[in-house]
Amino acid sequence: MSKPTEEELNRALEVAAKMRESGNDPDYIAKVLLNHHYRLGLLEAVYKAVEHYLHSGLAEREHAVLLKTLDKLRKAEDRDSGSEHTDIGLS
Repeated sequence: MSKPTEEELNRALEVAAKMRESGNDPDYIAKVLLNHHYRLGLLEAVYKAVEHYLHSGLAEREHAVLLKTLDKLRKAEDRDSGSEHTDIGLS
């Protein structure tokens, strides 16, 4: 399956938002699309932070940015799932 163009993605997100606003989303397709788009943005930020950290020679500042980005992702996941993340001391 090919990646949607920017125009296709924007149109799909626009229609999905209207579906959610109108309450016309019986199979939760719009909800899933909007949620996955949001989560993908967070994961892309983590990916970029990891790449930057690795290319920086494992610098402390970039490590801190990476940890902050991961924490933002964890908090969003916790909020979305209704659970709470337990830190096991690895980060």
